[in-house]
Amino acid sequence: MKASAFGLRLPLAALGIASLAVFTGAGTLAHAASGTSTSIVYTANPPHVFAFAKAPAAFPFTPSQCVTSFGIACYTPQEIRTAYDVPSSLTGAGQTIVIVDAYGSPTIRQDLATFDATFGLPDPTLNIIYPDGKPHLTNSRGSAGSNAAGWAEETSLDVEWSHAMAPGATIDLVVAPTSYGNALNNAEQYAVSNHLGNVMSMSFGAPEAAIAGGGNNLQLQQADAIYRAAAQNGISVFASAGDNGASNGYAQANALFPASDPYVTSVGGTNLYMADNGTYQGETVWNDSDPTLCPFNCTQGMFGATGGAPSAVFSAPSYQSAATGQAMRSTADVSYNASVYTAVMVYLGFLGPNSGFYFFGGTSEGAPQWAAITALADQAAGHSLGFLNPRLYQIAQNPTEYAADFHDVTVGQNAFGGPGFSAGTGYDMPTGLGSPNVANLIQTLAK
Repeated sequence: MKASAFGLRLPLAALGIASLAVFTGAGTLAHAASGTSTSIVYTANPPHVFAFAKAPAAFPFTPSQCVTSFGIACYTPQEIRTAYDVPSSLTGAGQTIVIVDAYGSPTIRQDLATFDATFGLPDPTLNIIYPDGKPHLTNSRGSAGSNAAGWAEETSLDVEWSHAMAPGATIDLVVAPTSYGNALNNAEQYAVSNHLGNVMSMSFGAPEAAIAGGGNNLQLQQADAIYRAAAQNGISVFASAGDNGASNGYAQANALFPASDPYVTSVGGTNLYMADNGTYQGETVWNDSDPTLCPFNCTQGMFGATGGAPSAVFSAPSYQSAATGQAMRSTADVSYNASVYTAVMVYLGFLGPNSGFYFFGGTSEGAPQWAAITALADQAAGHSLGFLNPRLYQIAQNPTEYAADFHDVTVGQNAFGGPGFSAGTGYDMPTGLGSPNVANLIQTLAK
């Protein structure tokens, strides 16, 4: 089904953008001579598997006990915060994290309350905003002709885990009525033009190979204009790099959009290993199809692999070209835990008898957590850090800062049913610059 095209809620000039004909600064569109209005259809269906029908008392399972019982490690907010060295002195107080999703979840408030009660977190201020009206859900699982159930699962992951990393921050959940590009563009534009917060997370994407017209696509151009406006207005924007390897189901490697946009920080995925007390032990590229990478012998099967590939739409931005040696923009920029086998716990309350805690993974786990980490950095700095990519790549050029601020992930590759790319020292496409040592990175960013 193809949605009918309609324009953005406000003219682009209202965002301070005079024209779509010229692209300068971070990167340029490879094709911008003429446009097509063919809709982009975004997907969000993070890989997950059922865990517990209800929360075990005080959540007694350690990661190793979960591996023994289920073949999957289970990580709590406290353990993830320890592994990535998130400072307990920062909570995100005074900050707002904006999360953009389609359809939303009918039980997100109750799900977040259950999540918080289980892990001893304070309930945050959660604002749910519908710029184009509330979606008409036919039942608790979805709406007619839609993949709304997958988006509801994504919504729970995004909200619960951005809150887990920044428990003192306000969350503004901005919900589009469909997953078409025009609807999500309107939701993003609303968030940016009203400056709801200084950080914004988008855990969804479309393979560039699936976008009709590539750089000529009007919805892609409109989205790019929104992200440029966000950068101009001091808003940090994050997107997931994808869960289907470098090729996203196609014969050729291709990046996921909007992660490939030069004004967005793209988050790739890893397998994160830790001790039961949360001590960081190491990371490899997330790729369940590679027996040398799949944690704990992949007893539950293959869930996916991190994205990360060159863009066919955007030229390499100046902040990235030296690090990658590529003529085109490449994803990812940074990385974070993403394997279902090194799972975070998410509560879903809209699945009737199947409601409960689930083991979750996917690069859409990393985007909201990187947004939350940036909210902590904004709190530490006392102001918005804004568009982060130039500063992150600048850190990578300083060996001392880079070694302190990032875990350089050097093992693995992201070929998943098609071509892929290998990790290595420094920047690589599966994991970007690496995963954060949060305390050190915040100190560097806030200087």
